[in-house]
Amino acid sequence: MAETLSNFLERFHGFVESLNGIVWGAPFLVLLIGTGVFLTFYLRFVQIRKLRHSVAVISGKYDDPREEGDLSHFQALSSALSATIGIGNIAGVATAIHYGGPGALFWMWVTAFVGMATKGVECYLGHRHRIINADGSASGGPMYYIANGMGENWKWLGVTFAFLAAFASLGSADMVQSNTVSQILKKDLSIPTYVSGLVMAVLVGLVIIGGIRRIGHVAAKLVPTMGAIYMIGGLVVIVLNINQLPDALALIFTKAFTTQGEVGGFAGSAFLLTLTWGAKRGLFSNEAGQGSAPIAHAAAKTSESVREGIVAQIGPLIDTIVVCSVTGIVIVSTGAWHNGLDADGDLLNGAALTAWAFKEGLSPIFDKGHYLVTLAVPLFAYSTMISWSYYGDRCVSFLWGRTAIGPYRIVFVIFTFIGATLSLPLVWAMADVSNGLMAAPNLIAILFLSRMAKKEYKEYFHRMDKAPSARP
Repeated sequence: MAETLSNFLERFHGFVESLNGIVWGAPFLVLLIGTGVFLTFYLRFVQIRKLRHSVAVISGKYDDPREEGDLSHFQALSSALSATIGIGNIAGVATAIHYGGPGALFWMWVTAFVGMATKGVECYLGHRHRIINADGSASGGPMYYIANGMGENWKWLGVTFAFLAAFASLGSADMVQSNTVSQILKKDLSIPTYVSGLVMAVLVGLVIIGGIRRIGHVAAKLVPTMGAIYMIGGLVVIVLNINQLPDALALIFTKAFTTQGEVGGFAGSAFLLTLTWGAKRGLFSNEAGQGSAPIAHAAAKTSESVREGIVAQIGPLIDTIVVCSVTGIVIVSTGAWHNGLDADGDLLNGAALTAWAFKEGLSPIFDKGHYLVTLAVPLFAYSTMISWSYYGDRCVSFLWGRTAIGPYRIVFVIFTFIGATLSLPLVWAMADVSNGLMAAPNLIAILFLSRMAKKEYKEYFHRMDKAPSARP
């Protein structure tokens, strides 16, 4: 029986990897990065020009509790960040560097910078075309702006997105998180994977019953705390290895464009592999263009949809350009990316690679530095899972009505346990496939509706410029 299951999983893994190669081919990379580049120029580098206004809105300057919605601007951003700041910032960066070399981090930066414009537009659209339910809660996201913004003939695309997003919530958001938690706890604390999976399933089940308001309150407190602990540890490693920083940065930039032996092949294939892994993990990390964040930002208490887009665009900056950079620089500057070996002599991957880098980097002052990652992984993963369960809620509600939410939540909890017991490569491959499939219809919709976005962005900032007390 066990051998039969093992053979099935091996064949299934092969199928998923083949599908992964198709989904993440050149056409999708052009669509993903090209959309961000187009919007960056089309909106005249709005992610730079209006960064100050983003900070002002997040600080609460424009909050009005009388507005329709569920969350303040800060809570909406925290809820979205709690979904994006997760395993992608620890294990995701590590897998990108493991397979794509140090240069993959450069392409994560590129996808994040142009992704700021993409994230802003998609979250503006999510809020602009949201609906307010009978109980006063808000529902929004790509399925709504595809159906309401693109017209009835495109409703099938919205249905496709909702279905793929619900699937992704179980794969990339749920199973990857629980799997990484179980793997790191097994390695560092010898806790069996099924025990970790069971505990995570129970904890997730307790919170998601509370709905988006509960998630918003938890996220607003949990995200800053877990982010601060992890960032401080990473910055200490960088300071302790400051002499290695120039060489690390040089590696990241040069290996983004040149052949890297560890990633194989001739120069062209190595470059494409590095670019692909950077884009994969960039999307997994900041979700710009994936269509998930608009679901959270649609719940913001404001009548100004552009304002919520401006808030959302700061997400990739915090998530990838700041947090992921710390992880990546720690891995490269400590030499973990080519020196970190497991018991069998193989190069480490995932959270284990990041943990090795922290242990090595903190060794001059603390010989248990890997436990910082052991602590951070469950916190990052937990916040991601509870936020993504809400995304899945909205998708199944769009597809089958609100009565489907209860059964979906039960399935979500079950998949939390299942994900903890599967192999790491299989779970990540499933996540990459679901992320790519989910993002494609959303990116098409963003391009289709970009003209509307530009018009309303212009009108909004024209009004802001005319109001001295509310200048961005």
